[in-house]
Amino acid sequence: MNRMNREQFFVAMAPLGDDQLRKVLWNLYWRGTAAVRERIEAEIDPAAGPRTRDTRPAVHPQTVLAEVREFVSLARSGAYMAGDRRVHRTERSRWRLTFRRLFAASRQALHAQDIAPGATALASLIDLACEVRDYDYFHSDDPVEAAKIVISDEVALLWGRIRDHEGFPVFAETAATQLVRWESRYGWTRRGFGAVSQKEIPLADVLTGMLTVADAWTTVATCYLDTLDRVAPGATTNSRSTTRRVREQRTEALTAWNLLLLDRFVDTEEAGFLDRLASHPALGGPELAGFQAHLAHRRGDLARARTGGSEAP
Repeated sequence: MNRMNREQFFVAMAPLGDDQLRKVLWNLYWRGTAAVRERIEAEIDPAAGPRTRDTRPAVHPQTVLAEVREFVSLARSGAYMAGDRRVHRTERSRWRLTFRRLFAASRQALHAQDIAPGATALASLIDLACEVRDYDYFHSDDPVEAAKIVISDEVALLWGRIRDHEGFPVFAETAATQLVRWESRYGWTRRGFGAVSQKEIPLADVLTGMLTVADAWTTVATCYLDTLDRVAPGATTNSRSTTRRVREQRTEALTAWNLLLLDRFVDTEEAGFLDRLASHPALGGPELAGFQAHLAHRRGDLARARTGGSEAP
């Protein structure tokens, strides 16, 4: 029998009732290949998406970590930009493929019984991806866009695995530290537009989605302030972190997160967190002044609400 076209198929199926159609579909599902079953499952439940089997070869986490460390070291040394014998000229033009491959291998290493090598490898690559926004390590005018790396997705995976595998206290400390290091108000591509930037979301939103109870917010806020204490002027020997410009850039990047903390704690017993933020030496510039003004305004609104809106004589 020749294969029917679309119109002929619909004509042939028209006389069948619902029960007969279900029987035909069941026979296809039961007797069909895995690919056919996955397609039918996707049609039945589009929200779940097609089920795919993981056919990737197993990776050795320590090997992945060693490769990542070498790649990061070579990139920072300028080996991918100049005629360095450690990097073949072909590899210099294929850096984005290597970058993506190492991200994929690091993600896979995160699913090993010991997630530490995979977590370290993925964090190192995210560090590098954040740096290439400002430094020319590769021949590209926008390395993150060119490599098609969505930083917020990588961070979400990393934090999720740490939370599930290591427990919430370790997750809270790690996420707070990395939030301060990685957050970017305008994303991680240089231009801020393109296919990659459209998929990015603030790390503040990633973290918020992982905090489902009030105690979780308190724990992370405490770790966040502890992190700011460690990078504040006088707490580090890195003179670069004590400059006014660095404090302003840090505050700008963390504005969304700071405002989320304000909304969460302004009318709670933990409101002291906000006073520490408003005068923290690790922060500064116009964004900090804006936070201070917003905090004062919110507290004024709360005070008026408690007194029925009356003004003091």
